[in-house]
Amino acid sequence: METSGAGGRCPVQEQRARWERKRTCTARELLQSERRYQEQLGLVATYFVGILRAKGTLRAAERHALFGPWELIYGASQDLLPYLEGGHWGQGLESFCPHLELYTQFAANAEKSRTTLQEQLKKNKRFRRFVQLQEGRPEFGSLRLQDLLPLPLQRLQQYENLVVALAENTVPSSPDHQQLTRAARLISETAQRVHSIGQRQRNDQHLQRIQALLSGRQAKGLTSGRWFLRQGWLLVVPPRGEPRPRMFFLFSDVLLMAKPRPPLHLLQSGTFACRALYPMAQCQLHRVFGHSGGSCGGLLSLSFPHEKLLLMCTDQEELLRWHHSLTLAISSQKN
Repeated sequence: METSGAGGRCPVQEQRARWERKRTCTARELLQSERRYQEQLGLVATYFVGILRAKGTLRAAERHALFGPWELIYGASQDLLPYLEGGHWGQGLESFCPHLELYTQFAANAEKSRTTLQEQLKKNKRFRRFVQLQEGRPEFGSLRLQDLLPLPLQRLQQYENLVVALAENTVPSSPDHQQLTRAARLISETAQRVHSIGQRQRNDQHLQRIQALLSGRQAKGLTSGRWFLRQGWLLVVPPRGEPRPRMFFLFSDVLLMAKPRPPLHLLQSGTFACRALYPMAQCQLHRVFGHSGGSCGGLLSLSFPHEKLLLMCTDQEELLRWHHSLTLAISSQKN
């Protein structure tokens, strides 16, 4: 077999050596980061969850809304770490995978946890003083409770990156190759579910915010069940007269045009009145001008069965963003 020189190794041996170096490096990073992760989980479990339970500062329902399955996630890490310290990567990660459902539950509760923390800090003086006292402990350094609460979701992403890399750099003949490959697949599937949950939660936040901006009887329930894409001011160019500024809210299925309420309106100042709702499934989009890449903006033409909109944007980059989002919404309705 040909080698690269005296004492050189064949390509297969070199590849295996590279795999082993990457595997060793990844395994070391997984172990070291798990120790740090478990330490931070323990801080919250000990100084917040445990003491709050003992003191009764929060009711059980409030405590669960704030922390979700935190202690169970902490326990799963405590079970995993001895396997990693002993070098039993496949066995440890395989036994860890049944606990992945805890991360899905934690993600589903994340928005409720965030709002519960805000509400309790605002209205519960005992809880606010307790949090300040605990965060002042030297064990926390400069970390605050709100910094630590997203920790399991951040760790799940790290698990995916590290375990996938560990599996990819383990030779197929290794006794734990199948275990690592299966663990990498299950962790990746969980990370995807968690990502989807996060997308829905962020969309719900946008919908609630937009619904609060809309006033009048016509606005009731306009955002329910929709996917938000973009909002912003555009100029509506009429057949005659001056362009009129309007606020547009683009969802996956409709484009909502709204007019600002008068600033001196007694009850609805700062809100918008819905003026039209355009179905994107019936929209034909054209860029009238704004192709040159200059800085002067351009015009977008939106044609519907019974109406045509000519929208102006004075910023070229913003025009391109609107064109992209509108194209995305139209294509999603035709698929």
